[in-house]
Amino acid sequence: MPKHLLRPQGDYPCAGLPRRLAAIFYDAMLCLALLIVVAFIYKLVLMGFYGEAQLKQMSDAGALDGDPLLSTLLLLSLFGFFAKFWTHSGQTLGMQVWGLRMQNRDGSAITLWQALLRFLVAIGSWLLLGLGFLWVLWDKEKRSWHDMYSDSQVVQLPKNIHKK
Repeated sequence: MPKHLLRPQGDYPCAGLPRRLAAIFYDAMLCLALLIVVAFIYKLVLMGFYGEAQLKQMSDAGALDGDPLLSTLLLLSLFGFFAKFWTHSGQTLGMQVWGLRMQNRDGSAITLWQALLRFLVAIGSWLLLGLGFLWVLWDKEKRSWHDMYSDSQVVQLPKNIHKK
């Protein structure tokens, strides 16, 4: 399968930690909204299946606490959000705002497999108190753990890129 080259092409510098964190914060707000919508739809489906009274009883009894199906749907929704943006345009909405792009070293879009690796390693990074993200400060190429593991990079696009 031929590689999907992202536009514009160029040799852009790797993104630093402050911009990455700003984009992460922006995307976190969008992801929170996504999770709320997915959970709401899930609860509506449950209500249609069980009925409102039985669903309330189940909820009061704690039967819905730690629902593995809901947890799985939420995790898949988050992965779908990031994978769609990363594999098509190389930019989530937060990355667009902060002028960042995810790409392979040759300027092509990352694959779905690379997106999955990035996603899973980033979760591990957060679980270790963000150490994988802070790694950007020590790495000479400004790579995080998920950059290294997925063999991809986050670059900073020039500000005048959209005026062309």
